[in-house]
Amino acid sequence: MFRILGLSLALTLALPSAAQAQSRDEQVEARKEMRAGRQLTLDEIHRRVVPQFERKGMEYITFEWDNSAKVYRLKFFDDRQVVWVDVDARTGRVLRIRR
Repeated sequence: MFRILGLSLALTLALPSAAQAQSRDEQVEARKEMRAGRQLTLDEIHRRVVPQFERKGMEYITFEWDNSAKVYRLKFFDDRQVVWVDVDARTGRVLRIRR
């Protein structure tokens, strides 16, 4: 348990969060899209996607945002490796899973 928590913390600290790296313009644009109903919030994406992967034994770590593609990239750990899950921000549909 502590090994997983320590690894999660190390992975999170080793890579700067995309949310922190976003430019102010990207954040403003993302908020406009959410308010207009053209894009789901990160909370809604979490509610739809994270439980699917937690049921498979994966631990959610963090996310990145790709403004140009309108994709949330969720980062999980499955006891052996990091798993990236790309989710369409407009529909909440899982687009790609990379290990």
